[in-house]
Amino acid sequence: MNRLADELQSLSTKPGLPSAPPCKVGIATLGCKVNRYESAALEEDLHKKNFLLVPFNAVADVYIINTCTVTAFSDWQSRQLIRRAHKTNPQAKILVTGCYAQISPQEIAAQDGVTMVVGNDLKNQIAALLQNNIDISSSRVFTNDVCLQEKFCNMPIATFGDRTRAFLKIQDGCNSFCSFCIVPFARGKSRSLASQEVFAALTKLTQKGYKEIVLTGIHLGIYGHDLKPATNISLILQQIGDRNEDTRIRLSSIEPREVTPDLLNIFQNSDLLCPHLHIPLQSGDDTILQLMKRNYDSHFYRNLIDRVHSTISNVAIGVDVMVGFPSESEKQFENTLNLLNNLPVAYLHVFPYSPRPGTAAEKLQPRIPQAIKNERATILRNLSTQKREKFALRFLGKPLNVLVESTKDKKTGLLKGFSQNYLPFLLDGNFSSSVNKIVTIKAEKYLNGKLYGKITAE
Repeated sequence: MNRLADELQSLSTKPGLPSAPPCKVGIATLGCKVNRYESAALEEDLHKKNFLLVPFNAVADVYIINTCTVTAFSDWQSRQLIRRAHKTNPQAKILVTGCYAQISPQEIAAQDGVTMVVGNDLKNQIAALLQNNIDISSSRVFTNDVCLQEKFCNMPIATFGDRTRAFLKIQDGCNSFCSFCIVPFARGKSRSLASQEVFAALTKLTQKGYKEIVLTGIHLGIYGHDLKPATNISLILQQIGDRNEDTRIRLSSIEPREVTPDLLNIFQNSDLLCPHLHIPLQSGDDTILQLMKRNYDSHFYRNLIDRVHSTISNVAIGVDVMVGFPSESEKQFENTLNLLNNLPVAYLHVFPYSPRPGTAAEKLQPRIPQAIKNERATILRNLSTQKREKFALRFLGKPLNVLVESTKDKKTGLLKGFSQNYLPFLLDGNFSSSVNKIVTIKAEKYLNGKLYGKITAE
């Protein structure tokens, strides 16, 4: 039962918060692109309802913290943000939402200063809650069993602040239940945004002038499987391409088994998609992959990456990898290191294993000491630095298309941007004439993780 919706309905005739002076709201967001999209949609909804958005570190009347719970460190960060908000203004109302709020609502409600906890499936009602001035003088919890959620919780968005790149959430939830992952418990089963609503959202964003849109989801590769009639990520991308929208599309993370020949064919034959794929590995050892309940082995992954690399010109391949999973031996870690060392990937995202309550891996033994996890993470992060540099150096002296961002680099004063294959650039050029444009550049040098170049054509 949606108690928050019921309460909003019963209070619809009551006066809201005063319109003068406007209620000041600060929002902090942790975690993934989906969370960032949902916070941006919430900001837009609040703005429409005449709330004044202020930086999270400013004095506000209401603080909203959109949490993540993928690791124990994420939980700690969320609690730190609660403490920071309460210290900044002890009289402020603090609303906590997101995945940590969904998984551990009572734990959050017990934190000093917290006045309301709102689950993921009710996140789209927060602005209405504030507008109707529901009494939150004492800590209250509104969460449902998200695993029973059948419909995609749409939070439409028309603009993404002053950014040049917009996110669009088209999928939520996950059906995989990998043994280390709490996300299915926090997000529920897979749910997709209807195709026509995807097209409408893309049109709205392109009309606002966004030159790059990142399609996001919790398990993006199974987009559309739940719709009637069913569709899939390749088909929706093909349909987007047929509409000739004036933008480029980037995909967020996609699982190995979902990088299909149809998807690769779209990358190969269309200018729509940025040549960039983020494909999680997690481990390069087959025994560990089985314990993780992943649906592939190292041989499959190696062949997939080689196929992607040979099929998509200049592709950047990113990889998620976990170290210190329970029972991971030194030899098993070396299997991961050796696999990654020999793969043509552009960068790694490295995560030490963090036990999550209620997951299958929480009971696995032996646990790997934190010092060993840190040591292994450092080794892989150093490898990532080497991979980034090697990939970037391939493009010195070559033309690339770069989307110029709306802010300059603070240290150098140069323009900032990302190439279509996700290389960060610092550029010489005229800010006013180049911002939010895809320009052709020539890379001249690589320094401190970034390429430097000059604009050769606009």
